[in-house]
Amino acid sequence: MQIVRGWSGVDAHLRGASVAMGNFDGVHLGHRSVIDLARRDGAPLGIDLTRRDGAPLGIVTFEPHPRQVFAPHAPPFRLMNAETRANRMARLGVEIVYELPFGPDLAELGAEAFAREVLAEGLGVSHVVVGADFCFGKGRSGNAAALRDLGAALGFDVTIAPLLGREDGTVSSTAIRRALTDGRPGDAAAMLGHWHRIDGAVLHGEKRGRDLGYPTANMSIDGLHPPRFGVYAVRAEVLSGPHRGVHDGAASIGVRPMFGENAANLETYLFDFAGDLYDAHMSVALIAFLRGEERFDSLAALTRQMERDCAQARAVLADAPPLSILGQAP
Repeated sequence: MQIVRGWSGVDAHLRGASVAMGNFDGVHLGHRSVIDLARRDGAPLGIDLTRRDGAPLGIVTFEPHPRQVFAPHAPPFRLMNAETRANRMARLGVEIVYELPFGPDLAELGAEAFAREVLAEGLGVSHVVVGADFCFGKGRSGNAAALRDLGAALGFDVTIAPLLGREDGTVSSTAIRRALTDGRPGDAAAMLGHWHRIDGAVLHGEKRGRDLGYPTANMSIDGLHPPRFGVYAVRAEVLSGPHRGVHDGAASIGVRPMFGENAANLETYLFDFAGDLYDAHMSVALIAFLRGEERFDSLAALTRQMERDCAQARAVLADAPPLSILGQAP
């Protein structure tokens, strides 16, 4: 998969794509339906699409998320950072991610200018799929129907995907955030269509886990919507370095209240693993919430609880379905 940052000077072989467009925060089942239409597979939604042989499958998205630009002091809300989103798109067979830098220049483009300068002239797309609630252009002046009219004038097709719903409501990033806040990663996975993952580089930490006999891989959750603080059974994929592969483990998300005031992070202990993971990139899937974050009276009490956590996580993961496709929930 190739990542293209910007919309000017795009190479000829990266033009002519059939693209899904949106923020795709979480890449949930609703997003998947939009991507499948860009793949020219409208059968699940009963939509008859004409295939264009040879058109690469692409995504048009924005980085940073526009909400981060318009509301920079709002609490962290993203389900995925750009790395996690790109990893997920690659697993879905996306060939090109057009990652548009969202800033004043892009924010000031009106709907017609965006369709013409970015989509038609800049990226040279052949087909665009958006959700029924999609808005674009300065002040959200354009909607999905307007894009369809602009596409007809500018030379690209537009398909509008209906919103995907479930019996208990519409699949949305907001509902997924609520499930994660409540410590319900299984419910989040049901809406995502895959396990909720946190991706990133393994950072150097205080090495307290090593001293306690539980060395952990530390990762930042800066900028992400924080799941409920506590301990989880996890399935982690090491994406780079000599230890690539999938490992079961237990992880803690929180501020480590025994050790003063700390920024929230993710610390993952991999079962039956020995090796140096510093600077490697990992993708940690939250499978089950085990308990909330606690402050212990002593390191001995903390260690005894960690032993119980690991035993419980092993039991939970022994019954968890295998990841037949990495990163995808059954």
